[in-house]
Amino acid sequence: MMDTKFEHPLFVKYPRYIQELASLEDVFDFLDDWPEEKRGDTYHVLSKACRMAAQGVFPIAAIRENVRRFLIKERVLANIEEVPLFIAKRGTDQSLGS
Repeated sequence: MMDTKFEHPLFVKYPRYIQELASLEDVFDFLDDWPEEKRGDTYHVLSKACRMAAQGVFPIAAIRENVRRFLIKERVLANIEEVPLFIAKRGTDQSLGS
């Protein structure tokens, strides 16, 4: 099975929350929720590239970069400083008892 996780996640800022995009599956969900009235050429090209990546034709690292550019263009890429500390440290092994 193909690994569809990004090496580093991207974060989308919304007025009341921040969404993490850590894999191709997350990007598909993000694109499905993108408003129809904002779905221009860039959206459709990105969507097609994601489908190609799901088939193993397009590299996951390139998808991440194209998603990053899309988020910048749409002014919704969250800066890492905007991401809550507990999300940024999610890779550490911590338990509630320690």
